Amino acid sequence: MNHLLDQLYKTKLRLAGLITAVAGTGLLFLSHAVATTPTLSWLIGWPTGELGTTLLSAGVIAVIFEYYARREADERATEHFRSAIRKEAPAIRDAVLDSFAFSPEGLKDIASDDTLDRIATNAIGLRLSDPELARDAYADLREQVIRSPERWRDVDVSVSLSPWTGASAAGKAAMFVATIRWEYRVRPASATMRFACVADLAEYRDLLRDPATTSAWYFEPHGSVKAESMDAFELLQLSVNGKEQKIRRTERRGAQLYSVGLGKAASTGEEITLSYTCRVLVQRHGHLLYLDLPRPTKGFHVQLDYSQADIRYVNVLDYFASPDSSRVERSTDSAAARTIDVGFDGRIFPRAGVAFVWVLVDEVQPALHGA
Repeated sequence: MNHLLDQLYKTKLRLAGLITAVAGTGLLFLSHAVATTPTLSWLIGWPTGELGTTLLSAGVIAVIFEYYARREADERATEHFRSAIRKEAPAIRDAVLDSFAFSPEGLKDIASDDTLDRIATNAIGLRLSDPELARDAYADLREQVIRSPERWRDVDVSVSLSPWTGASAAGKAAMFVATIRWEYRVRPASATMRFACVADLAEYRDLLRDPATTSAWYFEPHGSVKAESMDAFELLQLSVNGKEQKIRRTERRGAQLYSVGLGKAASTGEEITLSYTCRVLVQRHGHLLYLDLPRPTKGFHVQLDYSQADIRYVNVLDYFASPDSSRVERSTDSAAARTIDVGFDGRIFPRAGVAFVWVLVDEVQPALHGA
């Protein structure tokens, strides 16, 4: 089907030709009438015959010629356009790709999320020369970062270990009290933060994957201390931009849950500073305290203070998937406070973290005495 403008052009051309031909025919009749009608003798000197012939020719012959000549001209123009496109296609392609490379906002405006995923996967595949690895790597990146509800920045954590006075200082029931304070900047995805302490491992793993849960702890029951006990875990305070928020606590058998509303600051879409402090029991003979980062993080620092704990030495294990290494600084033996500082300035993927593994004093004293 011809384009509407082409049909309109043909109609106007035919109409103009018809009017011109009719006018030429009329002038020819007028020229013949001048010679036979006395009253029109005053028109004898006018070139009505020549004008009629010219108009008739323009209305019939010229219009027909223009119609077919235009069709051929359109075909030539189309062929010239195709030739130009074929010759300039590489340059146009490179210009478009360069514009998208330097201005990705334009690509985002014209491509859907699925298209962007395919473009990213193909680009990574070309760089790696391994399409299968690219698909797997980008799928992990999409799940861990792109679909993460939040991204944390400038995370600062302080941990203090001290003996728990609720049980004996030695033996299987001995515990350390870990007082942990978190502070970081974030654009919150939810107006409510949730914390949980559970005794069921399956539930604990589900909570780790739940984007609505800020922090989850697993506590294995020991004697009279259960996961639902405030001795096992307690959220002490939470503030938004320095303003304390109300904490709500519920408990059930084998679990306790905390929820804190963030107030109006969470609905502005602006970055806020969150800080909270919790207290958790850690098995003394477990030799391990692991701090998990559940969100993508930029910039991380943690300090462990074990001055009050009967710990001889602490090893540090970080799980940061990065070509850069973390900074680990230990206090000197002569310092009053025994601390370890771990810092990392790069990007950290979710489910990464830092593990502190300790050696107790009473575990090395027999060897020292024997020496």
